[in-house]
Parts: sequence; C-alpha cells; structure tokens
Amino acid sequence: MQEIVRPPAPSAADRFLTFAFAAAELLVEIDTDGRITFAEGAFPARFGRSGRSFVGERVQALVARDLRAGMGTALELLSATGRIRPTAIRLSDKARSPFSVAGLAAPGRAGRFCLTFSPLPNDLPGGPLPGGPGLARAAEELIRTGEAPGALGLIELTGDGGAMAPRADLAARIQGVLASHGGAGAVAADFGTGRFGVLPGEGVPHLADLAGHVALLLAQHGLPGRIGTRAVSLASDGLNPIEATRALRFALSAFARGGDAALEKAGFAGGLAGFVTSAAERATALRRTIAERRFRLAFQPIVLLADRRAHHYEALLRPIPTPGTPYGDASEFIALAETVGLSEALDWAVVETACEAARAAAGARIACNLSGLSLQSPAFRDRLCAKLEAAPDLACRLLLEITETAEIEDEAEARRTVEALRARGLPICIDDFGAGAAAFRYLRAFRVDFVKVDGVYVTHAPESERDRGFISAMVDLARTVGAQVVAERIETEAQAAVMRDLGVSFGQGYLFGRPGALPGG
Repeated sequence: MQEIVRPPAPSAADRFLTFAFAAAELLVEIDTDGRITFAEGAFPARFGRSGRSFVGERVQALVARDLRAGMGTALELLSATGRIRPTAIRLSDKARSPFSVAGLAAPGRAGRFCLTFSPLPNDLPGGPLPGGPGLARAAEELIRTGEAPGALGLIELTGDGGAMAPRADLAARIQGVLASHGGAGAVAADFGTGRFGVLPGEGVPHLADLAGHVALLLAQHGLPGRIGTRAVSLASDGLNPIEATRALRFALSAFARGGDAALEKAGFAGGLAGFVTSAAERATALRRTIAERRFRLAFQPIVLLADRRAHHYEALLRPIPTPGTPYGDASEFIALAETVGLSEALDWAVVETACEAARAAAGARIACNLSGLSLQSPAFRDRLCAKLEAAPDLACRLLLEITETAEIEDEAEARRTVEALRARGLPICIDDFGAGAAAFRYLRAFRVDFVKVDGVYVTHAPESERDRGFISAMVDLARTVGAQVVAERIETEAQAAVMRDLGVSFGQGYLFGRPGALPGG
C-alpha cells in the first residue's frame, strides 16, 4: 500500500502572513521614529525597487509628498494608541496610487508597529488627510526632514486698481491649475485677494510656466490682469529648522496680507535667512511696541457643548496698527517676536493684560496662549509663579494654552513649569492637538487638563468618516490621561452635533461667538 505523504501544516506565522498579503500589497514594520525596519510585498512593481532597499528610511517616503504631514499625524496616533484605523492616502509612486494604510502595535515587539498598505479602487470619501495637505505644513515638513527643499512659488494677480481678487469659483480653478501643472505631489493654496502659492512636486516646472497656465485661464474669462511671481527658497542657509519654519510662517502671512510688496519689506528678497537678518534689525522697534502695549486682546468663548454655556474665553492678540511698526497681523507679530527672542516679553505682556481684563469682567476665566519658548524658561516660570503666589485668585481666572508656534527643545524645564503652574491651580491646555507631531509629544511629556483638537479635523468631520475616526482616537487618548477635549473652528450645527457625538466636551468657533469684548468688561 502506497503511503500518502501529507505536506507539513503551515505555521501560525505563515498563516498570518498569507492572510496579510491577501488584503494588502505592502507589509511594513517601523520603529518609534517612523523608520522602516522591515518591508516586503509589491515594492518592485510600485516603486521599482525592493522592499529591503527602504529599510532605514522614514515610512513617509512611501506616501505622496503632499500627504506626508498628515501621515505624520497618523503615526503619532499609532504610537499613542497602538492603532491606525484604515486611512486613505496616495503612494509616492509615479501613478500616485490610491491606497489604504492601517496599523497596529507589533505583539511582543516593544517599540515596533506593523503597517499594511492596500490598494483602493477609488479614494475613501472625506476631506484631505488630517494635518495636510496644507501648503504651509507640507513646506514645513520638507524643512524639518531636510529633504531637498527646493522653492515655494508665490503668484499674485494685479489689475489697474491693484490686487485683483477673482470670484470664488475662478479662484478654485486657478488653485486647481497650479496643483495639476505643478508636478506630481504639488500642493497649491489660495491665500485670497488674488494671491496663490504652490509647492511644486516631482518634475518641477518653471514658475513662469505655471504663471502662463494661470494667464491662459484668466484670458478665457476676459481678465487680462498682470501676474507677478516670486520663488522663496526653502533652503535653510545656516538657519536651524525651527528658525527656518518661523521665517516661512511669517512669509506666508505677509504675502497673504500684502502680497509681494509685503515680502520685500520683510526682507524675503534674501530668502528665509534674509528675513531673519532683517528681523533682527527691527527688534528694537518691536521691543518698544510690546513695552507700550500697542496691542489689544479679543476674547472668543469656549462653551460646554451640552448646554452652550461659556466655560472660558480665549484671549486672541490683535496688534494696533501704528505707522512704522514692523509687523502686520497677529501671526506676523508673534513670528517676529519669536525670531528676535522677544517671545517671553510678549507672552508676559499678554498675561498681564489678560489678568487686568479678568479682574474687570466679573471673574471670567481667560485662556492665554503661551509659546514653547516661554514654557521652557526658568525666569518666566519664576515670574509667573511669584505673580500667582501674590494673587492666588488669579489661578481661578486664567488658563494657559501651550502653542506649537515654537517647539519646545528643553522638555525637562517645560515639565517643571507645567507642574509648578498646575500645583498652584492653573489649568493647562495643549493647543492645535493633531496639527503636528509636537502636540502628541507634549501630551506624553506633560500632565494637562485640556487638549484642543485642530480645526482642520472639525471642518470635514460631518462628511468624512476618516476625520471622525481621527477625532475619536484623540478623544480616547485624551481621556486616558485625564484631559478634556475642546474642538475649535465649529461653524455649523452639524459640526457641533458630530463633536458632541464623538465625546468632545467643549466647543469654540463662530457658531458660539466671534472674538470680541468680555461680557461684563
């Protein structure tokens, strides 16, 4: 009798691997820094190179450049919660193939995470990947990672009467033309009033060629306006990434406000480094502006979503226009202060002004934004603690929001500040949670009372399952550390209802009130 030879039973690992490849094309393992430690699958077909050749690279290299900032947010959630729910992306292959990425913490392998990349017949419904693909965030990601940065293209439309503002549908078409002709992975933005920006992708076109496509579109609509262009190099030129990022934010704010003339005045003819040099020359004028309090505060309510009652008010900086002052709007004011080392002086002036307003307004609690530069300063901590000890009632009138405008480098000192302030009864909030990697790091490093979800998630949440998933994960994460969640930029009842259903406790936005005077003030 012939003996039947049965094949050996597949191991559990073989079965799991087979199941994984049945659902996914690419299998990737990463470490806590997001660097690839294992990669197998259809890499040659998609990228023209083996999976092993990607080992050591950041996993964002697999994702289209305009979505990498959002992928960074997803990885921070993976590190914090141990899971990424299926999220639509595009690969960085030539076809920008629509894929879904999902991830879990690797069992039995501390500090390792498993990702699966699966092809999609079409994009998942919803808005852009949270955290992107905003032009500013995409450009900042290039600066931070040191990837060949290239230049940011700025385009300004003018007519005989000055700035030419096309109607909304035409502006959207112009933005689309810049994105579609800007090379694979290009990111375009409409700054309003006929001003646009583009971060070119692969196969970088000449800025003049992009302007030509815009001119053709304008001509089709009978608008023969002039088209001005400027390329702002993203090369650091001796600046560290933080300095370069601050300069970039100032550049975009100045251009949106005053176009090319405002950029020239701010010193951007010499690139990002030129702005930093010229900003230093204006430090004296800015120091005088802060000392003389040539600004005011506008207060926007943060309400309990359950009953719409105001819980506290955020103090928003509003510079007072004065001839000869070296700034335009609030974002420029703050960026300039950070660049020339005046963040602490500005933060202290805002705190004192907020304290005065709270005393005059029947005890309303006010949230003040605090730069990371001030949070890690022992001198600022000692000064604020002394103020709280001299007037203990202030702890019941204030709340501090940690902003991402300047990243914290000395976390040990910042932690001492957070602990000292909370010990004196002062609540702490992390602002713009989910907008970048720093906020997740802050949540791990500091005990806080509130986190404020970045408005980019809130805007798309009613229509986007993906955004709702991100917010739900952030709510769960906040609850594990005992923090309550605030959602900003709520402008519709639909957005408010979604936030409430997702477990968000507080809301802020035009639906509940625009920035203005404090009640009773």
